[in-house]
Amino acid sequence: MRKCELALPRRLVILLDMSQTRKAPVARVRYHPAAYEFVDLALKFTQRRLGKGGEPRETETAPTGHISGPQLLDGIRELALKEFGLMTIPVLRHWGIANTEDFGRIVWDLIERGQLSKTDRDQISDFCGVYDFESAFDRDYQFAIPATFRS
Repeated sequence: MRKCELALPRRLVILLDMSQTRKAPVARVRYHPAAYEFVDLALKFTQRRLGKGGEPRETETAPTGHISGPQLLDGIRELALKEFGLMTIPVLRHWGIANTEDFGRIVWDLIERGQLSKTDRDQISDFCGVYDFESAFDRDYQFAIPATFRS
């Protein structure tokens, strides 16, 4: 199992309950609303790409559309490059996302809100260090050259 330190991101809002001073502050990670929308779009994109419809089968109670953390991250990478190209890293940074762990936090936020579900095998550590942003979105970027410009 990968060991992962889930450090708090730069954008952090501390919510204090001033009525009980002995309680420790509760930290809530907040990302730009567009980040949550993008993760939802990437989830649907990845489900379609993997042929998972998301509807329960007659004999199952769990949806067949479940995908793993690494599968979702692959879909996020593919969709981000398709939508933003070389601007992917600046867009993600604007949303407060600096690494794959941030996507895991967004997924867990959506789970806590009841917008996504998880299985017993799913863990936030599934999102730790899956890929490096510079390699995934910048150095390995491939330009699509139309046939007109090929020799």
